Amino acid sequence: MNTYTFILRTRIRAFLEYIGGVSVLLVRTIGWVVVPPFKKGQLIEQMKKTGVDSVLIVFLTAFFAGIVLAFQSAYTMKQMSAEIYIASLVSLSMTRELGPVFTALVVAARVGSSITAEVGTMQVTEQVDALKTLAVNPIKYLVVPRFLALCIMLPLLTVYADFVGIFGGFIVGVSKLHISRNLYIKKTFDALVYKDVFTGLIKSLVFAAIISIVASYEGLRTKGGAEGVGKATTLSVTTSCILVIAFDCFFTALFYFMF
Repeated sequence: MNTYTFILRTRIRAFLEYIGGVSVLLVRTIGWVVVPPFKKGQLIEQMKKTGVDSVLIVFLTAFFAGIVLAFQSAYTMKQMSAEIYIASLVSLSMTRELGPVFTALVVAARVGSSITAEVGTMQVTEQVDALKTLAVNPIKYLVVPRFLALCIMLPLLTVYADFVGIFGGFIVGVSKLHISRNLYIKKTFDALVYKDVFTGLIKSLVFAAIISIVASYEGLRTKGGAEGVGKATTLSVTTSCILVIAFDCFFTALFYFMF
């Protein structure tokens, strides 16, 4: 066996082990969700960290995304004298793609890194082992509240981002393109149907599971002190962002053929 083959096999095995570890953690987390006792205080605290504290950054991201999308589409639409269709383009793009994806990427960077840093610090300082000594399951105590909080708050943040992004496009359409307010609003909601919002919410729920599980998995397997926490946090955010984009591509293709 030459060196190249050995490295390739090692990396493939490491990749499969990673996928297996994440999958097992996901299954165990879902199993512990329905097992009492239920820590409402922990869940509410994590919902605040995940959702409420992310409102401002999600607002800024979605608002500027809507503005940029309207300006960029106006460049082409003006050539065809079809500026009015910018309202439909912005609303559909935000609900189907940009709202769920941008929100997930922002949350992965902000919340996912926080989860990995918190859990990773507990792991390297042997607090996770202390929980096991006290007969407290680390998945139930650490992973489940964060998993539920993200699954609840990320879809809500996505809906919020959709409205903010559409509002950003509305400002451009009315103030710069001189489209009537009533006409812009009418075209926006005429283009939207329930499946557009529904597909975006399905994506955001999947993204929430990806971010929470990957962040928790990286935290639970952290080694090497402070340096290890930093590496785990970087890997967590990178992996989450890649998986978010990959699963977005998959679901976009799936929904295209389904609907």
